Amino acid sequence: MVAIGYTIMGEQAGPKQLVADARRAEEVGFDFLAASDHFSPWLEEQGHSPYTWSVLGAVAQATEAIELMTYVTCPTMRYHPAVVAQKAATVQLLSDGRFTLGLGAGESLNEHVVGAAWPPADIRHDMLEEAVEIIRGLFAGETVTYRGQHLATENAKLWDLPAEAPRIGMAVSGERSCVLAGRYADLMIAVQPEAELGERFDAAGGAGKPRVGQVGISYDPDPGMAAKRARQQFRWFTAGWDVMAELPAPRHFAAAADSVREEDVAEQVPCGPDVAQHVAAVKKFVDAGFTHVAVVQIGGDTQDAFFDWAAQELLPELRSLNATTAPNEP
Repeated sequence: MVAIGYTIMGEQAGPKQLVADARRAEEVGFDFLAASDHFSPWLEEQGHSPYTWSVLGAVAQATEAIELMTYVTCPTMRYHPAVVAQKAATVQLLSDGRFTLGLGAGESLNEHVVGAAWPPADIRHDMLEEAVEIIRGLFAGETVTYRGQHLATENAKLWDLPAEAPRIGMAVSGERSCVLAGRYADLMIAVQPEAELGERFDAAGGAGKPRVGQVGISYDPDPGMAAKRARQQFRWFTAGWDVMAELPAPRHFAAAADSVREEDVAEQVPCGPDVAQHVAAVKKFVDAGFTHVAVVQIGGDTQDAFFDWAAQELLPELRSLNATTAPNEP
């Protein structure tokens, strides 16, 4: 059965609300939480970006059983991989083994803030490969001295290790990232419902492993209000990942999406109260072979109404979808 997740999206809510939303997501029946890890929001209209790892520590204490994951963390520039490993091990301990470390090659929006030049995609993937090698060694309890082309450690060791290391997920969007994920990751992460990504992941060693997708939705009793909010806060994603990874600041995303209309966003994001539209958006991932799908409810001030609707309408329909069309989890 496909697991249905909820995204605690730090770009659109402050830390206390994110913790409260996580607790409510568990109460209404979501299976896992996906936490974004950004230094800046995509757009100024979103207005937030707290430190995700502090939020995750609080969420681990505020919830009881729901699975947690980063979606995703870049372990190469803003964070050194040894520090990422330490943070992930700590959250795994605090959550009693509920944490998955989702990793990716990053976006300029979040990583350029440390003052280093933003490298091209092939270098970013080389850096990610080195980072995962370091993290795996630390999770295994080793004292790691590593001399890579891009990254290094000196006698690094984690002193508080969980009995079971966090699973590692890796975000994919093209051939190289799929190969890296198949080789190094315990699960695949993607934001596009493309079966080809899973096929490449399988060919590189990922066969039988979970794959996690994410889909934005804009629930509102008023479809027009839902579309307006989606355009205001989610128009950044319409340029595609090749562009999104390169832009350095919210104002650049705003400029790139200046001509995007409400109807353009509504073509890609289900807007309004029609549960069938939202289920259809999730089903695209199910049909592409994804085992987990996290929804993002657009609009930080709409979460209470969303949870009421999700409990009464959305989740029951998604559970029905799981029972009839979803592949079994590995």
